[in-house]
Amino acid sequence: MRARSVALALAADTVLVVAFTAIGRASHDSEVLAGLAQTAWPFLAGLLAGWAITRGWRAPAAPLRTGVGVWAATVVVGMILRALSGQGTALPFVIVATLTLLVLLVGWRSLAAGIRRGRRREPVR
Repeated sequence: MRARSVALALAADTVLVVAFTAIGRASHDSEVLAGLAQTAWPFLAGLLAGWAITRGWRAPAAPLRTGVGVWAATVVVGMILRALSGQGTALPFVIVATLTLLVLLVGWRSLAAGIRRGRRREPVR
């Protein structure tokens, strides 16, 4: 069960980061699929760095222990790699990416934690 939880959490993060980049490309009238890999790879590299830094496999769904670190690394490493690869890092984009990825990467973990807490409080029948 533990390996499955880790795999599901990493898959959720990956899907959310790819969705973020796809929506961003679509909102700028860009060809979504043609450039998706180019747009997504810096953030996916940041995501993996975040998982390594936080040792996300130890508590994959923890909002603070894992989520905040994964989010921060995804943004910071992603923006550095975007800049180094000649992709844009305009301040409005940095702000939107930072806030959106916070909601996505920490948000799902917070929802899951709330559901877990609610289930523990339910009386046994």
